[in-house]
Amino acid sequence: MIAKIVSSALAPRPAVNKALLNYTGAHVSGSTATTEFCWVAASDKDLETMRVDGTDYRTIWLNEDGESVDVIDQTLLPHGFEVLTLKTAEETADAITRMVVRGAPLIGATAAYGMALAMRQDSSDDGLKRAVALLIASRPTAVNLRWALERMEKLLQERSPSERAAVAYDEAARIADEDVAVCAAIGDSGKPLFDDLRGTRGSDSPINVLTHCNAGWLAAVDWGTALAPIFKAHRAGIPVHVWVDETRPRNQGASLTAWELNKEGVPHTVIADNTGGHLMQHGEVDLVITGTDRTARSGDVANKIGTYLKALAACDNDVPFYVALPSSTIDWRVRDGVRDIPIERRGDDEVTHLTGATADGGIATIRVTPEGSPAANYAFDVTPARLVTGLITERGICEASEAGLTKLFPEAEAA
Repeated sequence: MIAKIVSSALAPRPAVNKALLNYTGAHVSGSTATTEFCWVAASDKDLETMRVDGTDYRTIWLNEDGESVDVIDQTLLPHGFEVLTLKTAEETADAITRMVVRGAPLIGATAAYGMALAMRQDSSDDGLKRAVALLIASRPTAVNLRWALERMEKLLQERSPSERAAVAYDEAARIADEDVAVCAAIGDSGKPLFDDLRGTRGSDSPINVLTHCNAGWLAAVDWGTALAPIFKAHRAGIPVHVWVDETRPRNQGASLTAWELNKEGVPHTVIADNTGGHLMQHGEVDLVITGTDRTARSGDVANKIGTYLKALAACDNDVPFYVALPSSTIDWRVRDGVRDIPIERRGDDEVTHLTGATADGGIATIRVTPEGSPAANYAFDVTPARLVTGLITERGICEASEAGLTKLFPEAEAA
């Protein structure tokens, strides 16, 4: 069926505007930003979205007051599930920096809503500039942040100050809705990989996929990127088992990916970060799928620290290594990812300390390194395109190269 996009800006907190899964937006972030949209057919399976204990959820939505914005506080997962309400652009920037929200697609959507909150506070030209500057500084690596802010800024500059708040809320909702559709399409693009593996095997033994960090629906507005094909395969009845890298130092795999897979009922096993190579050597990994926070036009991909080592191990053991991404994550301005993608360095305490649940049900933070030992906390690394088997996008799978990307997104060559 084909459906028109309808804003979910005023949807109540748990509600999902499922008709929006029929819409795909492909965006080019270049010296002259352009936007291309295409309609895609949606199946009934597309209308099934992520759930928490039986309730449909997105990671971000407009509060019932019609002004503030609600998000799932991901710093509390997996031991607590709470909703945080953002009322100002400053609170939004802080939520991005502290990783209350994280994942490239969700960062972009959150920044868009941050602009709406800013326009409610001060819709003047100076207020617009200040809001962009505040939000762009919240995290440096994920390109969706810049993409969303450039899109919002361009649109709002064309409107009078009196119109900007309403326009900003509408556009933020549109960005969130588009992300849901795009991620659902990424799942559809990647699912045939599982179909092929099942057909080749001719058995019902589970397909073992390894993933690093969290690129599920918590990293997007819904569905996610790397986990979307896994969710689609699982819901289609294909037996899947996921090796979940713990993903130090913030343990986003152990805390977030495992939580998502638990809620969806997908069989999985949490492993220490350095286990993947061993499993590949012994034939226990059929393919690797990760997400990415920024993809160069050359096909180089920046993702959570440790991804590069997984790609090296996969290459050495002839294990396919795929990266799933929305087109909004492609940085068409960057050709050499290793040289030009900025790598965020975060606080040492994320390396030196751990937070978790205690035996009595409390939450405690402990130090795991000696007092006085310095730490370095690089948040991302870059995997060269030569190590990537393919890029899974909302328009299909392509070679990790400029030629592969521009074949799927020809409008990029004109940007």
